[in-house]
Amino acid sequence: MTEIIIEAVKVSKFFGGLIAVNEVDLQISKGSIYSIIGPNGAGKTTLFNCISGFYTPEKGDILYYGTPIQGMPTDFIASQGISRTYQNVRLFGNLTAMENILIGLHTKLRSNWMDALIHSPRFVREDNWSMQEAVRLLDFVGLKGYGDFLASNLPYGLQRRLEIARALANNPRLLLLDEPTAGMNIQETTDLTQFIKRLRDELEITIILIEHDMKVVMGISDRISVLDYGIKIAEGNPKEIQANTRVIEAYLGPGGAALAEKYRSQRRKSHA
Repeated sequence: MTEIIIEAVKVSKFFGGLIAVNEVDLQISKGSIYSIIGPNGAGKTTLFNCISGFYTPEKGDILYYGTPIQGMPTDFIASQGISRTYQNVRLFGNLTAMENILIGLHTKLRSNWMDALIHSPRFVREDNWSMQEAVRLLDFVGLKGYGDFLASNLPYGLQRRLEIARALANNPRLLLLDEPTAGMNIQETTDLTQFIKRLRDELEITIILIEHDMKVVMGISDRISVLDYGIKIAEGNPKEIQANTRVIEAYLGPGGAALAEKYRSQRRKSHA
């Protein structure tokens, strides 16, 4: 039986009179890559914020390995093995790549200010470990040799990788990636797509992905949910989503499904 790592049960989030997420259900299997897509304003990032603890849903439950986590502080949720990245890169630009990762490792350290002041054996041990771990993560994400570069001086694609490295410093079992390929060129997108697969295959991390690049979504996802105006309108594998009339109309507007079918029919005739 497939183990469910995260489950949303009738989750709703309101902002005044606006219903950003409306009774959304999700069941995400351990070890899968699960994408959440939809037009701008569909509620995707709001749902991410509910899962990661930045928002508390007004209704519904979010279960992590069967235990409710809605309303828990963000640091507690992170300590349980849930990490995320953001739609806009959020690095400490005036710190080096190494220092950004070291910040991500702080949840794993137990030394306090007194340990640091007297350089206790625990502090020295953890300091050495964190430096080695930061170097390992830089190498893993393809940033070997960039440790002393200021984050703000890195090319955009490498900044995205550094943000993922910082998220990995938490040793997550669940990783939420919010539009990781946004702003990337074709080669950067291809490289990052393969890297996301490595995270799942080599590190056995379950991944939830928000992404507007449909080529990425259809090529990488095991399952896909589609939101529109905060409501989940479809769920399935990539082929099922591509053929779903409601999904097509959500993206293309009324009559979009008929236009899409006309286009597919013309392509079939041209290849006949």
